[in-house]
Amino acid sequence: MFSAPHASSNPRARQFAGAYHQVGVQTMVASSSAHGLVALLFDGFMAAVHRAKGAMQQGDIAGKGQAIGHAVRIIDEGLKAALDLKAGGKLAADLSDLYAYVCLRLIQANLRNDPAALDECQGLLAPLRDAWQAIGENAAGDAAN
Repeated sequence: MFSAPHASSNPRARQFAGAYHQVGVQTMVASSSAHGLVALLFDGFMAAVHRAKGAMQQGDIAGKGQAIGHAVRIIDEGLKAALDLKAGGKLAADLSDLYAYVCLRLIQANLRNDPAALDECQGLLAPLRDAWQAIGENAAGDAAN
């Protein structure tokens, strides 16, 4: 009986799956609004932390480091970089501080192999992601009217 290779057991299949995923991500980014791009950053952060937890559970040190590094880059180069500290006032400053704290906790989670710190990071950003999604839904509804 023929069995297709599973992506996790076949390096070549993983490579093709990764390339396919990258094309999908690039397509979503190219077609997203500014609001949609921030939503993608939040989703990417959550996915990266989820991957880090899985790698941590499996003892995959390299995978854990890559996933946590990805999450840190999303925060630093995406969410934090998008803040306008001059125009955003106290809210932007508070978000900047929160993002700095989340990055610190991610690094500590990596160094200490601490899944609770990863859960804390997800818990801190989940309400922001939910609020951001609600804003998008409301804006889309307003634009339709």
